[in-house]
Amino acid sequence: MNLVGASDDQLAASVAQADVVALLPAVAHLTGDLGVLREALRPDPAQVLEPDGGLDAVRVAEAKAIAFEALRAFRDAGAVPVGHPAPDDLARMMGFVIGDANVDDYLGVLTEELAPDGDDLRAPSWNLDDVAPGATVTVAVIGAGMSGLLAAHRLLQAGVSVVVFDKNDDVGGTWYENSYPGCRVDVPNQLYSYSFAQQSWPQHFSTQAALLGYFRSCADDFGVRPHIRFGTEVLRCTFDDERAVWTLDVRGPDGTESSVEAQAVVSGVGQLNRPKAPDIPGLSSFAGPAFHSARWRHDVDLAGKRIAVIGTGASAMQLIPEIADDAAHLDVYQRTPAWLVPSPDYHEDVSPELRWLLDAVPTYGQWLRVWVFWRTHEGLLPAAIVDPSWPDRTESVSELNDFVRLVLEDYLRSTVIDDDELAERILPHYPPISKRVIRDNGIWARTLQRDDVELLTVGIDRIVPEGIVTTDGVLHEADVLIYGTGFEASKFLMPMQVVGRGGKDLHEWWDGEARAYLGLTVPGFPNLFCLYGPNTNIVINGSIIYFSELEVRYLVEAIGLLVAGGHRAMDVRPEVHDEFNVAVDEANRAMAWGVSSVNSWYKNDSGRVAQNWPFSLLEYWQRTRHPDLADYELL
Repeated sequence: MNLVGASDDQLAASVAQADVVALLPAVAHLTGDLGVLREALRPDPAQVLEPDGGLDAVRVAEAKAIAFEALRAFRDAGAVPVGHPAPDDLARMMGFVIGDANVDDYLGVLTEELAPDGDDLRAPSWNLDDVAPGATVTVAVIGAGMSGLLAAHRLLQAGVSVVVFDKNDDVGGTWYENSYPGCRVDVPNQLYSYSFAQQSWPQHFSTQAALLGYFRSCADDFGVRPHIRFGTEVLRCTFDDERAVWTLDVRGPDGTESSVEAQAVVSGVGQLNRPKAPDIPGLSSFAGPAFHSARWRHDVDLAGKRIAVIGTGASAMQLIPEIADDAAHLDVYQRTPAWLVPSPDYHEDVSPELRWLLDAVPTYGQWLRVWVFWRTHEGLLPAAIVDPSWPDRTESVSELNDFVRLVLEDYLRSTVIDDDELAERILPHYPPISKRVIRDNGIWARTLQRDDVELLTVGIDRIVPEGIVTTDGVLHEADVLIYGTGFEASKFLMPMQVVGRGGKDLHEWWDGEARAYLGLTVPGFPNLFCLYGPNTNIVINGSIIYFSELEVRYLVEAIGLLVAGGHRAMDVRPEVHDEFNVAVDEANRAMAWGVSSVNSWYKNDSGRVAQNWPFSLLEYWQRTRHPDLADYELL
């Protein structure tokens, strides 16, 4: 589909629905007409989170009129793209979106995100046949989810032999395992996708089925699927000090155990892969079906049943509105309310006009990704930074954080109709951003205000065969129990046994305090790379796919340096690892999620923040762009 043959009405209708901040550089990129980037139409740097970058209605209309005329002229001239923009032109387009003062720092990373004209700027810079003709290198990848597929793809591009193990029967990882009603991504899909593999999405925040379909297509398009052993679980990984190779003991679909050797191991199991059951007495005594949201029982008919859902985290808040229509009665057990961020298009389809524009003007999708990235690249991160002089950190940690709290409180109250008591019960009393903020389009309050739904904030004493007994002694009968209680996020790489140099056991050494250099490498475990490892979770600023792309580039380039230098393995130096983690811990203690006492999966059992990256996304890009072998002992 292209612009040739499009009517003026069709073009105008699509332009009318476009985001002008992305539209104008997209038109300049496609047509070569940089004159559309009018100074008066730049977004306001102080209002990047506002619609249209803070532009008023008059300037929005002017911008869309300029874009329409430029695209119409381009169509009438035959719609031949001008090709890759010159470096100065690209910098000018980027400066229009992010401000000229930011171009020097961010041009590189945002150009990679843009992937102009289909350029794959994060592809490997080397190939095995070139750096070591005749050599064979095998890398084992554990997990065929988003990160594992990406790692396998990049390694194959570099000419490396890859074997991928996944305990499931298909690719997709979390998007395969989580199939509960209402499951969807909470990052705009323009950003929650590989920079080099963009597509037109059906919704702004796509459902689990759409995301699983995307990763299935990627596995096929990348040529990764033939290298995956499905239904195969890795039991243990053992490093051979003398030969500098890893042995992986695996259990196949038929229960048979076997071993595979590899020069390097990549863990793509992530953080959110092991469901966490609630710690409640009598858990196993319930007489009816009981299951975790991540292990949804599709064979259980919920129609006409009394259903109890324990937890009001992200997954629970997605599934509860979906199953309310089926239930005869639904009890929702809330321990800690969540802050909600208004997202009117959370369940909305991308309009036909916008889908047409994304197909006919491909540069629009690329620049929309850049704009979404920039709006969320630090997002509300400054609002999470603790002001040491802030007097009371119970409900906020700084003036900006308190402003966010007031905005979110106003939104929450606006969603509750004529029920001040309910509004108070779902109003959080901890600093925003200290635990996961959840997207909402008003459906949460509407669901809780149904006659057949009851929100219970009293504690749970025990589970009995008939249902749940709360701490006030009341029995709440139920036919089905559903646990929306999250994951064992801080138990990285469990339940695999990982044995490194000198018989060093990873989990014994961590002793519940998982740490890694850049979230990737651990002293004493050469050529072991963790994706979505310790302290690489993005809280409120961007897409985890961004981190995965940078991590994978780092590990692939590191393997290339090893091979080119004739080395067998690399082991991060303890002092490098320790210095990095001291800085990470110190920075996390200065963030809302570090000082708040609210329960959160961001913290491990000791209370240390083991998940979150406390710095900017730019800093991670800078630190992972080129591996420094001086950080490692080479074997």
